[in-house]
Amino acid sequence: MTAAPVRSEVPALVQRVRRLGIDVDDSSRRLAEYSYDASNYRVPPAAVVFPRSADEVATVVSLCAAADVVVIGRGGGTSMAGNAIGRGIVLDFSRHMNRVLSVDTESRTAVVEPGIVISELQRQLVTRTDGAFTFAPDPSSKTRATVGGAVGNDACGNHSVRYGRTADHTVAMDVVTAEGHLLRVTRSGV
Repeated sequence: MTAAPVRSEVPALVQRVRRLGIDVDDSSRRLAEYSYDASNYRVPPAAVVFPRSADEVATVVSLCAAADVVVIGRGGGTSMAGNAIGRGIVLDFSRHMNRVLSVDTESRTAVVEPGIVISELQRQLVTRTDGAFTFAPDPSSKTRATVGGAVGNDACGNHSVRYGRTADHTVAMDVVTAEGHLLRVTRSGV
């Protein structure tokens, strides 16, 4: 696995993010903690950002795009392929963006943030719907893996043959483009 070298613009970028009040950490301890995931790879990032909202994600991605700095999305760090590590700016959604925002039993949908752990989402759905609904994808790492990672990997699990993969249970998403534009994408006809 090769990665682009850390650019000289990164320290100024980190300071700009910090001045905007966005939670960022570039301490040696944090960089060491985020240099690995469940894979065998070890790649230290330039900094770790803990966004609180989609707007903060868009801001950070826009700044990184302007500085030509790579952005790596991360939730639980359960990837066995090195998907959650890299030499750029890691966006960790698990610290602040980890909630179930709403549940609509009539439409059988829930609005969730990408950093919620899959087993926590399942628990909350069962609790809020008196056991009527759950999130079907159940990868073996569901007690650590987040919904954002499940979307990125189209996670499935033991019950996927009967209940489907993550893509089969996703109706719409707010996404941030590589340039930092916030968009909503939906299934056709939704």
